[in-house]
Amino acid sequence: MKTIEVVAAVITADNRIFSTQRGYGEYKDGWEFPGGKMEEGESPEQALIREIREELETDISVEQFIRTIEYDYPKFHLKMHCFLCSIVSGDLVLIEHEAARWLTKDTIDDVDWLPADTLILDDIKDLMGWNE
Repeated sequence: MKTIEVVAAVITADNRIFSTQRGYGEYKDGWEFPGGKMEEGESPEQALIREIREELETDISVEQFIRTIEYDYPKFHLKMHCFLCSIVSGDLVLIEHEAARWLTKDTIDDVDWLPADTLILDDIKDLMGWNE
């Protein structure tokens, strides 16, 4: 099975997290943390900064590694490096995504997350202090 290695940004502000809805492909309409594929020679952090600039016209600061998620989709194995991030500048313009939402402790489970992204939710709740 083919492995796809990607990075994902858990962007936080004001005790909220930013989520995006896919606008294309087999998993269109599923909710995810923004990011994308790493390019040859890039570190995960460099890839994440580039992807968020390309997809959302926003500059971010990569604050902390959360963990790497491994998930088997029917057609590929996903290896997703997840990082806690904050906005440096920009307005989170949706270039490739259909929609976006800022989620809180009370709304984090209200969107239809893609399967791999659900695996990081408990880690995020812990980091945000939402499991207390």
